[in-house]
Amino acid sequence: RRGSLCWQAMLAGTSAGASSSTTALVPTDTATEPADQPTDQPPTSLSGIRPILQNIVATCNLGIALDLKTIAMHARNAEYNPKRFSAVIMRIRDPKTTALIFKSGKMVVTGAKSEEQARQAARKFARIVQKLDFPARFTDFKIQNMVGSCDVKFPIRLEGLAYKHSHYSSYEPELFPGLIYRMVQPKIVLLIFVSGKVVLTGGKVRNEIFSAFEQIYPVLQEFRKLPAAAAATALTPAT
Repeated sequence: RRGSLCWQAMLAGTSAGASSSTTALVPTDTATEPADQPTDQPPTSLSGIRPILQNIVATCNLGIALDLKTIAMHARNAEYNPKRFSAVIMRIRDPKTTALIFKSGKMVVTGAKSEEQARQAARKFARIVQKLDFPARFTDFKIQNMVGSCDVKFPIRLEGLAYKHSHYSSYEPELFPGLIYRMVQPKIVLLIFVSGKVVLTGGKVRNEIFSAFEQIYPVLQEFRKLPAAAAATALTPAT
């Protein structure tokens, strides 16, 4: 479970707000977040493939300093080890999410599959803290990151893609098996694997994830790896 939590935190990519590396998920500003972004039908998919949201990272502020030991002792499914990590780790089953609750009252919620689930989970965690006699409030809810994934169903020549798109790509197979593609607009990071699997992270709204995939799909088709027989036929000069 700790390994999964660390992976989610790594993908979160939010700005630093505390001394610990994972507390960087907490935003330093306290600007009130507008209502959830509309989840209307996304734009028409020319690729015929729609990325599936796998994880949403959201933050909120409970508006009060907290006694983390008290929360860990009296709340269910909560753990606190200040020598390892400076927050209470709390989990709920519906929706299946995990919260990092900090002494300052800042809270990070991970694991939701939709914007509504993220908000619902954050409210539930806030209510749990309220039931422990803390006058907590639910404020400054904001979605910080979305992670989506999909499969294009064909293998990809990562070496060729990295060479032609060197300004945006990083590919070091000795260190990591996927190609890292940093898209400028929308500002999304894609992990592209030779199998055709694609992970997209960094979006604040789901349409950024969908738009980024629509932009990268023609590039992936360009570097589609042909079967050995087809590749040999393509290389054979015509007589």
